[in-house]
Amino acid sequence: MFSSAWNFVKRHKRKFIFAGAVVGGVYFLGKYAQKKIRELQEKEATEYIDQARRQFHFESNQRTCNMTVLSMLPPLREAIISQLNSESLTALLKTKPGNKLEIWEDLKIISFTRTVVAVYSTCMLVVLLRVQLNIIGGYLYLDNSVGKNGMTPLAPPDVQQQYLSSIQHLLGDGLTELMTVVKKAVQNSLGGVSLKQSMSLLELEQQLSWIRAEVEAGSERPLSWYMLADDENALADQACGLTENDVMTIRLLNETRDMLDSPDFTTVLNACLNRGFSRLLDNLAEFFRPPPGDSTLSSAPDSLSAVCLPLAKIIPIINGQINTICSETPSHFVQDLLLNDQVKEFAANVYETFSMPQELQK
Repeated sequence: MFSSAWNFVKRHKRKFIFAGAVVGGVYFLGKYAQKKIRELQEKEATEYIDQARRQFHFESNQRTCNMTVLSMLPPLREAIISQLNSESLTALLKTKPGNKLEIWEDLKIISFTRTVVAVYSTCMLVVLLRVQLNIIGGYLYLDNSVGKNGMTPLAPPDVQQQYLSSIQHLLGDGLTELMTVVKKAVQNSLGGVSLKQSMSLLELEQQLSWIRAEVEAGSERPLSWYMLADDENALADQACGLTENDVMTIRLLNETRDMLDSPDFTTVLNACLNRGFSRLLDNLAEFFRPPPGDSTLSSAPDSLSAVCLPLAKIIPIINGQINTICSETPSHFVQDLLLNDQVKEFAANVYETFSMPQELQK
């Protein structure tokens, strides 16, 4: 029996070897496939965790951006009011001076200038801080990631403080220059308009459009200049030296300048400005509503354009808008800017750019 079995094996030896090889190959192939599937699953799980961690960090960073904007509005408001002090003029008018008309003319220019400047500077503050804090946020994510242990931080605390202090340009020299440009545009637009002349809301909107056109198209400098000094020496001065931290700060400032000069940034800033001036007009519209009981004006197809106010009555309304525009208490004006979809998308793109490991190789 055993000899016949052995003869059978010898006769079919090649078949048994081939079958064994096939079975062994399938076994090892299965093991290899299981290993690869396990590696793929582990990689997908790691990527998912990293993505979730990055998303959580990004959302937390956006909340920080919003709180920072709100905290910066009071000093911005004070900086504008201190340089465009209409309150002193209104107090002077109460003393019934002999040059009353001259003071009213000054009040007209200053009131419109500071409101327009408030819209511009608030929009600039929102988008500039979105850029700066998402650049910092991206680098902090890399600094805190698992693979960064033992390497030099990209954004140590001292660098963050130096870098973020560059916002003082917008509150200082940039703001002063913006006031000069806006005041000139206001003078050209409204300088010859009589205080007695009546205006509808639509005519007031046209005046604001002319002012914007001159500020944005007539200036020799781009709007980004008011947010961050573009001179290399100024950047070096802001970095305060040549230490390793200062070199990092200059790098961050240069990266910020590149972002501010990008077409995407211009698009987002313009969207904020359009929304900001639209919200300003919405606020002003409350004062152009027909008086209660006036059924003739209330039933008109365009009742807001039918109501006209003398410029002398519009000036106090315009003058008080800064308290709504630069309010640290979330107003519709500020919320419209912070919740703008284009701002959110742009912020996500900035964060994504600077939170990717590839940035370490640049």
